[in-house]
Amino acid sequence: MFSRSKTSDPAVTPVGETPSDVTDQPSGKGRPTPKRKEVEAARKRPLVPNDRKAAREASREQERKARDLTRAAMDNPADAKLAKYLPPRDQGAVKAYARDHVDARWNLGEFFLPIAVVMLLGSFFATQIAELTIVLFIGMYGFLGIAIIDAVILWRGLKKRLQAKFGDVPPGTMMYSVTRAFQIRRSRLPRPTHKKHGVYPS
Repeated sequence: MFSRSKTSDPAVTPVGETPSDVTDQPSGKGRPTPKRKEVEAARKRPLVPNDRKAAREASREQERKARDLTRAAMDNPADAKLAKYLPPRDQGAVKAYARDHVDARWNLGEFFLPIAVVMLLGSFFATQIAELTIVLFIGMYGFLGIAIIDAVILWRGLKKRLQAKFGDVPPGTMMYSVTRAFQIRRSRLPRPTHKKHGVYPS
């Protein structure tokens, strides 16, 4: 008499309906609740582009443009628009000032490589004369020692200028400057801003 109708029990599925029919009924937002598989499928994106050849060509084109910009910046480091394309080790006002100072100065280190090559070739031709070979090697290492002393003098003067202009000197600036001083001027990268020696940065 006071028993509840079986159809009113939420745990009992009404006659003629399956459990899937019940779950597919509209939710409170007025639309069916999306299933988990459908949501995951909608979020999936292809990891590999459809046209791999076109993707490779586009990547190569971007790399080529980046190399061209870097090369242009190395050839003309004074151009403010190209400065951001320099390699990280060459960027910054401190590195630019150090380069200009080294390039303006006559450094003994820039003559070391040509002199070393000449002395080594001379030692090959003078293998039968032991005394001459010893003299050539002593001369080469002697010039290297003098060039190192000259590089120390270079750094002391440059460090004072950098501290006066910029305050703190970033680590690695000394090695950066000395290494550049031992390179032949025409082969230095980034290229010297001025073609001749004697033009010091202000």
